[in-house]
Amino acid sequence: MMSRFHHKSIRWRAWVADTSFNAMKLRFIPQGWRRLLKSLFPLLVLISFVTVLLVDSLTPAIAQLPRQEIRGVWMTNNDFDILKDRAKVQDGVSQLRRLNFNTIYPVVWNSGYVMYPSAVAKRAGIQPFVLRGSDGRDILADLIAQAHRQGLLVIPWFEFGFMAPPTSELALNYPDWFTQKRDGGETSISAAGEVAWLNPFHPKVQQFITDLVLETVTQYDVDGIQFDDHMSLPHEFGYDKYTVALYTQETKNNPPTDPQDPAWMRWRADKITAFMVQLNQAVKARKPNAIFSISPNYYDFAYKFQLQDWLTWMRLNIVDELIVQIYRPNLQSFIANISRAEIQEAQQMIPTGVGVMAGLRTNRVSMQQIQSQVRAAQQRGLGVAFFYYESLWNSAPEPVAQRQAGFQTLFPAFVARARPRIESPLDARVQE
Repeated sequence: MMSRFHHKSIRWRAWVADTSFNAMKLRFIPQGWRRLLKSLFPLLVLISFVTVLLVDSLTPAIAQLPRQEIRGVWMTNNDFDILKDRAKVQDGVSQLRRLNFNTIYPVVWNSGYVMYPSAVAKRAGIQPFVLRGSDGRDILADLIAQAHRQGLLVIPWFEFGFMAPPTSELALNYPDWFTQKRDGGETSISAAGEVAWLNPFHPKVQQFITDLVLETVTQYDVDGIQFDDHMSLPHEFGYDKYTVALYTQETKNNPPTDPQDPAWMRWRADKITAFMVQLNQAVKARKPNAIFSISPNYYDFAYKFQLQDWLTWMRLNIVDELIVQIYRPNLQSFIANISRAEIQEAQQMIPTGVGVMAGLRTNRVSMQQIQSQVRAAQQRGLGVAFFYYESLWNSAPEPVAQRQAGFQTLFPAFVARARPRIESPLDARVQE
C-alpha cells in the first residue's frame, strides 16, 4: 500500500513540477489572462492529484475481475474403497454435482507408485501391481468419464512429487536417483512417514517425472495436472555426489556447509524452477489446454524450508491455477494466511483458492469450522479445495445429511469451470 501511494506521490509531484515550470512561461501571456490562470493554479493541482488517485484505484479493480470459482476436493488413497467401486464412484460424483462442486483432484502418484496402468512405470520396473476397479476397469478413466458427464473438471494430483518411501521399488532399484543430507542422511519425516527424496537436479529423475506426467496427460482426457508441496526439496538435501559436482562445476565452489546459505538455497530453488518451466512446456506441447495447477504451502514456508519458489513460477506465467494449503484450525490464523500478499497477487492473474482441511480419520473437523473458513475465503474472492473426499461427510463428526446440508449452504448454485485458453503461456511469451 505504501509503495502504491509512493508511486502516486511521485507522479503527482512530477505533474506539479512540470506545471510550475510551465507557469514560468505565463509572462508571455496577456496580464488579465495571467492573473486568472494564477488564481486557478491551486485548484488545477488539486484536481490533478485526485485524478491520479482515482485512475490508479481502478487498476486493481480491473486486475481482480471475477474468475471461475474453484470448488474442489482431493481424492486420496484413503478413498480407494470408493474409487474401485463403479457404483460408488457414480454416486459420489453425482453427490458432488448436487452440492455444486466443480473440480476433482484424484491422486495418481503416491508412495512411488502410479494409480493407473502405466507403461512408464512398467518399463522402469517399479510397479509390481496394477490398480484397477473391482470389475477390472481403469479407475482413472472411469472417474474422468463420470465427472465430465456431470460437468466437473478432473485434474489428476501428482501427490508425492519428488518424494518416495525408502522401501519402494523406486528407491531400491534406483539409489543413484536419490539425494542426501550433508551428514549422509537419506530420509526425512513427513506426514506420510519416513521418506526419501528424488534428486530434482538429476536429468534421469527429471526425465522419469516428465514421462509419468506426460503419460497421464496424453493417455487420459484430463483437464490438467496438479503438483503440491512435494514438488520440492527439503532445504537440508542436495549433498549427493551428482549435485555437489554440478554445483562445483557451475560456481567453482563447494556447496556451503550451511544448508540455509542464501546463495546455495537460491541455486537449488532456481534449478527446480527451471525444471518446472520445462515440465510446463512439455505438458502444453502435448495438451495446450491443460490446467497446470499447483498446491503449495504459503510462500515463506515453501521457499525457506522446501526450496519451492512458486511465486516465481507464477510470475513466469507457467501456473494456470493456485491452491495454497492453509490447514489451520484457528480462524484468525486462517484469515491471516489467506490474506497474504502473494495470494492477493495471484488473484489478479489466475484462478486462486485455498486448501481447507475437511478432516482426517484421526482428527475430525466440525462443519462449523469448515463453514467459517470457506466463508472467509469466499469473502476475499477465493475458491476452496477440501482435503479430502472421505472426510466431507463419510467420516465426519456430524450425520451425513447434516454435513451435506452444510455444504449446500456454502455453494447454493452451480458454477461451471471452462477449460483454459488453448495457447501455451510459454509460446505466448516467445511471440512477444
